[in-house]
Amino acid sequence: MTATQILWMAGVALVSYLLGSVSWAVIVGKVFLKDDVRKYGSGNAGMTNVLRTAGKGAAALVAVGDFSKGAISVLLGRLVFQYALGLDPIYGAYLGGYFAVLGHIFPLYFHFKGGKGVLTSAGAAVLIDPISVALTAVVFAAVTFTSKIVSLGSIVMALCYPVITYFVSRALGRDPVTVTICAVIFAAIIVFMHRSNIGRLLRGEENRFGKKKEKVQK
Repeated sequence: MTATQILWMAGVALVSYLLGSVSWAVIVGKVFLKDDVRKYGSGNAGMTNVLRTAGKGAAALVAVGDFSKGAISVLLGRLVFQYALGLDPIYGAYLGGYFAVLGHIFPLYFHFKGGKGVLTSAGAAVLIDPISVALTAVVFAAVTFTSKIVSLGSIVMALCYPVITYFVSRALGRDPVTVTICAVIFAAIIVFMHRSNIGRLLRGEENRFGKKKEKVQK
């Protein structure tokens, strides 16, 4: 690997991280709430907390923004690896996607306190493997609307994603190993970021959607 290739890869990682650091939950929250959404509800800078505190319109804007930055980062990685480096674009796609998610979770512009990365991961994954994402979206919808617990849907979806990716890749005649390993990394990030939710789920204390959240007590 040459120094030029390393610089291109570092550039993809940096731009994707900076793009991921744009916290739409915080930005939209300031418009709708005139305050930082991280002071409310779960304290999380994500779409679910915005939905509970600022309503459906605000949550829709956050969803589009968070999803888009994952997708754009993957597209950037693909283009750079394919046309600038002459390498397999799938690796550029995952590189861009990972750093967009890291930016979302640890945003440079907002004191490194961001969201849990679900929608940004979804935006990245759609451009990488749309069939697997469509199938995991069905899992998410089924679990979420049955339980009315968004975090449970997100966790189950993340756990199913690598398994679905493996079988979809095999069915399409692709080598499933690389993409499944990469899918496991995405899933591990999502599950790890939901560790506090897992604790509340085990205690039967996790909130169900449709319930308004109060301001966080400091």
